Amino acid sequence: MQKTANLFFRDSLKQMFSRTLSYSAIATTGLIASVLIFSTKANAQSPSPVNSNEINSYAQAVLAMEPARQQAFDDIKKLMGGREIPQIVCNDPKSISALPKKAQGIAVNYCKHSQKIVEDNNLTIERFNQITVDIQKDENLKRQVSNALIRLQKASAAP
Repeated sequence: MQKTANLFFRDSLKQMFSRTLSYSAIATTGLIASVLIFSTKANAQSPSPVNSNEINSYAQAVLAMEPARQQAFDDIKKLMGGREIPQIVCNDPKSISALPKKAQGIAVNYCKHSQKIVEDNNLTIERFNQITVDIQKDENLKRQVSNALIRLQKASAAP
């Protein structure tokens, strides 16, 4: 009887874990798109198709950047006290210079680190930014990236 209960409990935990991964993957993508992002010039052309290799590279880069993004955000939040944290755009010196000096250093370090992560995952900053913009406009692409994030998170969580 206890074995059956344990199996049921494990399945519930697995389902909760899977849902949590889904929500965190979507949240991570949204956060990357809205806080501590790279700026890019608006492109009037229709978005170019994103292939499966780019989706996987994008997802790997987002996952690799997330711990550093959270740490940078937390550090800047502490330095800012109760004040609202402005959007920080890596290629916009005005957004970084609006921060206190110590926070500027944190933002610059994060931006440099993130750029390296993006490039290490075989994407240019321009392509990463374009995919980020495309995700906000294309529900199918958003779903594909979310699925890739979930797959990668499950793979890294597996024993």
